Amino acid sequence: MLKQLSAQDAQFLYTQTANNLTHIMGVYIYDPSTAPGGFVRFKDIIRHVESRVDTSPLFKRRLHRLPFDMDHPYWVEDEHFDIEAHMSHARLPEPGDWRQFCIAVARWFSKPMDMNRPLWDIYIIEGLDRIPGIPKGSFAMLHRVHHAAVDGASGAHAFIAMSDIDAKGTPAIPEPPPVEELGKAPSSSETLSRAWSASMQSPVKFMNALMKMSPAIISSARKSIAEGGMTAGVPETRFNVPVGPHKMFDATTVALADVAEIRKKVPGATVNDVVLTTVGGALRKYLAKHKELPKDSLVAVAPINLRGKGGPGGKGASKPGNQVSAMSVPIRTDIADPLERLAAVRDYTVEAKEAKAGVSARIMTDLSQHIPGATMAAVARLVTSERFAVRGTNLFISNVPGAQVPLYLAGAQLVQQHGMAPLANNMGLFVATPSYNGRIAFSLISERAVMSDISFFRECIEESFADLMAAVPKPEKPKAATATPKPTAKPKPKPKAVPKPAAKPPVKPVAKANATGKTRKK
Repeated sequence: MLKQLSAQDAQFLYTQTANNLTHIMGVYIYDPSTAPGGFVRFKDIIRHVESRVDTSPLFKRRLHRLPFDMDHPYWVEDEHFDIEAHMSHARLPEPGDWRQFCIAVARWFSKPMDMNRPLWDIYIIEGLDRIPGIPKGSFAMLHRVHHAAVDGASGAHAFIAMSDIDAKGTPAIPEPPPVEELGKAPSSSETLSRAWSASMQSPVKFMNALMKMSPAIISSARKSIAEGGMTAGVPETRFNVPVGPHKMFDATTVALADVAEIRKKVPGATVNDVVLTTVGGALRKYLAKHKELPKDSLVAVAPINLRGKGGPGGKGASKPGNQVSAMSVPIRTDIADPLERLAAVRDYTVEAKEAKAGVSARIMTDLSQHIPGATMAAVARLVTSERFAVRGTNLFISNVPGAQVPLYLAGAQLVQQHGMAPLANNMGLFVATPSYNGRIAFSLISERAVMSDISFFRECIEESFADLMAAVPKPEKPKAATATPKPTAKPKPKPKAVPKPAAKPPVKPVAKANATGKTRKK
């Protein structure tokens, strides 16, 4: 059965250019000492991946793109699928330290993918013995997948499905969903018929969706106008420039237990709030060092997962493709005190969840489903071009929760995990923060002309997090003591006045009559 890309998936194809490659990449470092025999060969990794290609449809399907993008592309089965064509390996050059590793990671991420095959590949890097904190003999797996095929949540699920929960090879997802059959590419006549039908129906569907959503659109537009437009409150920074092809990478990790301790210092704060606050403090240090710190706070765009809860192994995450919205968040680079910054971020995110801040992105996602492919492709290329890219925010910050138990690949234990994602014109910094087995990583992606000293920014991340750890909450000001009023003495009741007896009238002398009938006085 033919399966067509959604509008949200297809836009990652339409917006890709030589400088803006729209794939994502997981960076996984493994310790092979847990494997049988204490080592893992490259052919062992190939055999393991081959045994899991049926856990997700993304492994064996390729794109069938239409001429002039007259309609959204289709997923079709790759009749020439070869597992070894998707996997390669190399060794770090001397001295084989962390810096050399970051350079190798950034260079592989900067290379375009082969768009004529299934949109994924794996690159194994050996020779990590001189990296502090990494066990001797470890190797790294760089797993690239095009963003048209997965988002952060479904990409994490695909990786979990490829992993084990022990060195014996017990699959992390014991019963993966059945892989759908896609079939062969459509014929030219069928393609034209489908494209014509979609184009004719799109205006009607678009207007119906527009009428349903018009109150939300009008409300969002009024709010944008009242606040000064899309660029209101978004300062101009070095990140708001066209990005080039040469990407940069660095990373550091912190304990989730420490994040939990920081959360307790500001009631109601979340893990995501701590992440945003840490990045805000790091950017404050970085830009201040370069004498570029603006008065207004930098604004980050944070993706919102629309798949619902359930984690990387949940049912919603098993479906490839993109189901995301986004919200913009001031990360309060204008506040020096770390806990005051955290409180300010918390106050904003409490009110600016998906229902409010994400409404514009969600509306555009729903409406874009009914825009013809050719129109959407042209508009997507226009609004993301160097000349017309909108400066709505300064950077991306993405927090994707991962597995909190040890994972294995061909018997080797995963010891560290990082993530990389595409940049965009006017947003030349991406901070990905995947978590794994009790730690959370700050993975930093930028471009050489934007942030050539990315290792210094990594130091700023570490210092900002240390500031939050060392910060002491200010005690609440005691309320002014008020004197306890004494009970008012009740007035004694006045004795009721006793009425005086009425004065008797004077007694008048009564004249008595004598026997003769005459009166006489007494």
